Amino acid sequence: MIQQKEIFLPRMGKGFHLIDDLIVKSIGKLPETGLVNLFLKHTSAALMLNENADPDVRTDLAALYDKAAPENAPFYTHTIEGPDDMPAHFKTAITGNSLTIPISDYRLNTGTWQGIYYCEFRSYNSPRKLVITVYS
Repeated sequence: MIQQKEIFLPRMGKGFHLIDDLIVKSIGKLPETGLVNLFLKHTSAALMLNENADPDVRTDLAALYDKAAPENAPFYTHTIEGPDDMPAHFKTAITGNSLTIPISDYRLNTGTWQGIYYCEFRSYNSPRKLVITVYS
């Protein structure tokens, strides 16, 4: 069986936001076994599985991403949507906008220290659309 729904992620500021609880709440009861696929319908935001125990990880990730793709770099040609747009596209390209997570014993089967991150790369953003598909 396949179940699918599309939700809006609430507007969040630029950064790395843990959304595990929001995902589980949106899905409702999970099957005993299966897969959940998360697909973010945007080109300037991403999804990531990463450490969720130490908040310093988020700070360091932001610093690393901003160093790799700084705003206002003189070599950008795609600048019409603002100084954070092209860096956001690059960050999304290297991170990705979908995740597939196994379901075991009616729970998302992530590692002990893994969390699902919504990575918002734009300073001025709108609510983001997320497609959640559960395969059981």
